[in-house]
Amino acid sequence: MTTYTGNEPSNISYTAVADITGGREGHADSQEPDLSLDLDTPKAMGGKGQGTNPEQLFAIGWGACFQGAMGLAGKELRVPATKLAQSKVRTHISLGDQGESFGIKALIEVCLPGVDRDLATRLVERTQELCPYSKATAGNVPTEVVVVDNLD
Repeated sequence: MTTYTGNEPSNISYTAVADITGGREGHADSQEPDLSLDLDTPKAMGGKGQGTNPEQLFAIGWGACFQGAMGLAGKELRVPATKLAQSKVRTHISLGDQGESFGIKALIEVCLPGVDRDLATRLVERTQELCPYSKATAGNVPTEVVVVDNLD
């Protein structure tokens, strides 16, 4: 068993716990709050595509975390809260072959209406430094983060 003992967070305020059975074609239950999901392999990978898949959950989690961290970065950089409230984050998690198994890569698109490009870029760079998902994946998951004009 491998245990990572690097820069561990202190003063843990929350721990999510999930029970999974059946892998990609199984079921997941979160203990708090009550969340129950059927899991299924995407059609593009030969599955039925009738349930949630790990890549969707990772994309949702990372995107939500990134946008939350953007709020902290926005305070530091004095970005008006009204501008941050209009922001949108779209997270792509792609799964593909990597050596003998699989690997993922990420694309995070950030739309910040009314924020000039230079400030938006600095905001996104600082957000990457603050976001727990971005820190956890740094150096492990190829990631591109881009500021876009719209997400239509």
